[in-house]
Amino acid sequence: MKQIFAAIFLITVIVTLIAVSFTFNQASNEEKRLRNDIQYRSTLLAESLRETIEPNFINKSEKYLQDVVEKYANKERFAGLAIIDNKGNIIAVSSTLPKEMPDAAKITADVMDSDKANGDFSSFKEKKMYIFAVPLHDDKSVVGSLMVVQNAGYIDTRLNEIWRNTLIRLFTQVLLLSIATILIIRWIIFSPVKNIVESIETARLNNNPDSSNKIPAYPFFQPLVKEVNKIQRSLIEARLTASEEARLRLEKLDSPWTSERLKEFVKDILKGRNIFVVSNREPYIHTRNGNKIDYFFPASGMVTAIEPIMESCGGTWVAHGSGNADKEVVDKGDEIRVPPNEPKYNLRRVWLTPNEEKGYYYGFSNEGLWPLCHIAHTRPIFRKDDWEQYRIVNGKFAKVVLEEIRKDRQPIIFIQDYHFALLPRIIKKSRPDALIGLFWHIPWPNSESFSICPFRKELLDGMLGADIVAFHTQLHCNNFIDTIGHELESLIDWEQFAVTRSRHTSFIKPFPISIAFTNGFKREHDSAEDNQNIIKNLHIRGKYIGLGVDRLDYTKGILEKFKAIELFLEKYPKYQNLFTFIQIAPPTRSKIKRYMDFENEVTQESERINRKYRSGDWKPIIFIKKRHSHGELDFYYSKANVCLVTSLHDGMNLVAKEYIAARSDEKGVLILSQFTGASSELRDALIINPYDADQTAEALHTALEMTPIEQIKRMKKLRETIKDHNVYRWSAEFLKTMVRLG
Repeated sequence: MKQIFAAIFLITVIVTLIAVSFTFNQASNEEKRLRNDIQYRSTLLAESLRETIEPNFINKSEKYLQDVVEKYANKERFAGLAIIDNKGNIIAVSSTLPKEMPDAAKITADVMDSDKANGDFSSFKEKKMYIFAVPLHDDKSVVGSLMVVQNAGYIDTRLNEIWRNTLIRLFTQVLLLSIATILIIRWIIFSPVKNIVESIETARLNNNPDSSNKIPAYPFFQPLVKEVNKIQRSLIEARLTASEEARLRLEKLDSPWTSERLKEFVKDILKGRNIFVVSNREPYIHTRNGNKIDYFFPASGMVTAIEPIMESCGGTWVAHGSGNADKEVVDKGDEIRVPPNEPKYNLRRVWLTPNEEKGYYYGFSNEGLWPLCHIAHTRPIFRKDDWEQYRIVNGKFAKVVLEEIRKDRQPIIFIQDYHFALLPRIIKKSRPDALIGLFWHIPWPNSESFSICPFRKELLDGMLGADIVAFHTQLHCNNFIDTIGHELESLIDWEQFAVTRSRHTSFIKPFPISIAFTNGFKREHDSAEDNQNIIKNLHIRGKYIGLGVDRLDYTKGILEKFKAIELFLEKYPKYQNLFTFIQIAPPTRSKIKRYMDFENEVTQESERINRKYRSGDWKPIIFIKKRHSHGELDFYYSKANVCLVTSLHDGMNLVAKEYIAARSDEKGVLILSQFTGASSELRDALIINPYDADQTAEALHTALEMTPIEQIKRMKKLRETIKDHNVYRWSAEFLKTMVRLG
């Protein structure tokens, strides 16, 4: 649509410039012609009357002179005549002319002084007039002047008529040309291009060759249509081949897991059953910027992991609609197909009131459960009102999920994280046939720590409504079962890692989550110019770049990281002016006071260290409180010599895996906290205790001094680990375990 408006605007400008140019020339010529005409007629009249008036003027025949001038009062375009003596006295004047005419007096005076006829345009009573005067003589000298006054308003009327007619023609031409342009673009350009795009999209998204659109042979696009038809057929054949290869690989345990292989696996194992994911965070958030609606992918490890699975498997994702434009883009069922540019699954949005969001999300979930599970030395806060909102929201989500699965037999429901501990039991009571998996993305503390939660028994009972309760590590599974043993009456099978309560058995399993090895996203900023602009805008002067990518959360060890960097620069001053650390930390949960305080603490600490070591244009820490796309982060990952992941307690931490996946050059060093779930898998990283600043500083020195050969050796092993245990394999194993239970 913007292109159509641009074309119409361009046509309008061109046509207007042409019309104005021609009209200006026409009006100028017409004005010149009319002026010459009025001057000519005035001259003829004045000369013809002078022969009659001069003798009578000399003879003082004033009555005769008055009769003469009255004959020309308002005659056609003549306004009147006046006869003036050489002293400026009016001898005779038409009744239609005023007695006082300053411009006329000046003209007649000039004529008598120069003894030469003259004329000029003037205004009387807001009317345009042309005044022409000739001298009157006796035998010896100039004795007066004859003044002819004509109405000249018709000149402006004629010029206005020319411009008015031009504007009417211009408007008509622009209107007709605009309509023609719209029709041409709509039927000759836009419609064919749209059909071509839809045909390619069908071929790209659908493996069935019979469902593809045959593109008509448009005359203007015939060469393009031929090539597109070939590409379309090639795409379909390639996808069919990939699908067949993925199906064959299902029998090969050592073959890599890919999106195509997962699709075939899902077809084979689910046999038409649908997958329903439930989470608080939605994968795409729509926001309004002025008159434009845009969307972004949130900074969430859970979303990063689950989104590629949904793209592969399809299904429905139920989540809280948090964007200020989310309601504007959904259908009447509160659903939208996503991803926006390549729809593959449904996103069902659930709306929460401000009070519900405050109590359920900010209150109980993030001021209570989050610090309780992470044990990061922030005291959990439990309020009865927050707990009530948590129960209400879990019930609201349960109602939506039950509505979504009402037509499905044995639906598979995949519930994400600590926001929905009560949801499994609620759904199970209404739909015992549903297969429910609950994945807890954050750590599970020991039973003593968890016992401080005043609502622990109801939480645990809710979680045990799931058929599988999964964690990242075996340690978290052990802690959970131990907590159940201390808090609930149940039958625990330590051999099977199963808990039976109310005649329902829940299996407790470790499933360390991962990422799509290529991150599942194309880089959005991959030009050399874009890359150089990022470096230039950040004013990076050092030779070595360190990187931290964390939400601005107290569990991520950002302050501990900064302390280690300060100690590193103190112990190894040669790296001053050579090493720059970029900390990307988008704010999160900014309505919670602890997070607001933490943001201020991190900002002040980075500024303090920069003041201490700043030298010219160089400063050691660049602190960026801005959300970045996956493509932008990929660039940072590829440039960083070392990535520091210093979480004080973390379920997995996918940043570590994203950094490894981005290093296709097999260089760079990962420094990883021992308190992340990822540390049990990524043994070739430099494992550190983030509370030990000396150890972290030494690890940073080791990383920067590490030889390229050693870097490549370590990075190859890390990349193989992620490649073999990517998110597609993770989801396949999880789904396979769930289906076996059904």
